[in-house]
Amino acid sequence: MNRETIAELDRQDPLAHLRDKFELPADTLYFDGNSLGALPKAAQLAARKSVEEEWGTDLIASWNKHRWIDLPQSIGDKIAPLLGAARGQVIVADSISVNLFKLLSYALDLNAPRSTILSQRDNFPTDLYIAQGLEHLLGQQRCTLTCVESPELEAALSEDVAVLMLTHVNFRTGSIHDMSRLTRRAHDKGVLVIWDLAHSAGALPLELDTCEVDFALGCGYKYLNGGPGAPAFMYVAKRHHQRASQPLTGWMGHADPFAFTEEYAQGRGMNQFLCGTPPVVSMRALDAALDTFDGIDMEEVRKKSIRLTELFLQLKAEHAELESLRLVSPINPEIRGSQLAFSHPEGHAICKALIARKVIPDFRAPDIIRFGFTPLYMRYADVARCVDTLAMIVREGIYTAPEYQTFEKVT
Repeated sequence: MNRETIAELDRQDPLAHLRDKFELPADTLYFDGNSLGALPKAAQLAARKSVEEEWGTDLIASWNKHRWIDLPQSIGDKIAPLLGAARGQVIVADSISVNLFKLLSYALDLNAPRSTILSQRDNFPTDLYIAQGLEHLLGQQRCTLTCVESPELEAALSEDVAVLMLTHVNFRTGSIHDMSRLTRRAHDKGVLVIWDLAHSAGALPLELDTCEVDFALGCGYKYLNGGPGAPAFMYVAKRHHQRASQPLTGWMGHADPFAFTEEYAQGRGMNQFLCGTPPVVSMRALDAALDTFDGIDMEEVRKKSIRLTELFLQLKAEHAELESLRLVSPINPEIRGSQLAFSHPEGHAICKALIARKVIPDFRAPDIIRFGFTPLYMRYADVARCVDTLAMIVREGIYTAPEYQTFEKVT
């Protein structure tokens, strides 16, 4: 494909104007928004205002004056449309790991005496770790984690399974589960379902209410662009609110936190899933970042995502030297998230060589290079430059240099 055709794609891009809403280094190609989204200018301003004006001037009065106390609910209502969820079913709090602990505990209690958590073997590790921790805490009579390969999930659904715990878009390969089908099959067996949307929210159209999902959760720092360590969100279908009982009964989940009673009284609706004090500065940044999605059709975001990934594959095919990078993501873009993953024996070294040339993907053990595509700020020209740089690094063997053979703490 010639460069003029690619330039025309950028000129015709209905989302092109959104790039100006982000702080992006002029000389850097950013293909890691599936790990950490780029900085929205509005989030930068909001965090500064929160520190300098609200905290700096109004101090503790800001909990009421600037409605800090309501941020978990108000931001949750902003996220809800991106999930295909009605208001009042999403709240922002804590991290994915903490929220998963809450939801797994509740699901096991709700579906007792069933005790099995079913998941897939290559689920995101922290989700499996939380389930393993819960298994250790409760004992295997009350909680047993069973993992199978993805094609075996439906057959493994049985009357012993309390909850099916899955990540909608696989973190390594980008493969998308059929949320509607698997949720329906689980419900046919009386199984509750928890969906991890870390690699879906803000990148794919979602329909949690339509799919009759029970529970879902996700982070604020990937495609939602809320910043490093941004708080997570959780979704609980309204039909489950009355019976909810989560184990982390902190004061913000209390029906009346400032009554300071000695005994816990569970809050109502999604408030009952809160625990500790909300991190206000992080929440202000996430709140402002979500404004980027105002008036944006997620179907249009998805269309551009597919066009970007298909362009990458088309350009890669033009370079014989890149045949050694084996695609591990689905070839069918309809069942692939907003990323491409390639395996290569020297994947880590190639990734480091790219980063040294200000092309930023990431690496996932044992041998995966991931390229994330964020349609809100990525250009088609960025894809072309990325593939050209990748081809040069592989063709000239640049990745074999000693400086690319060492590992750092974060890959």
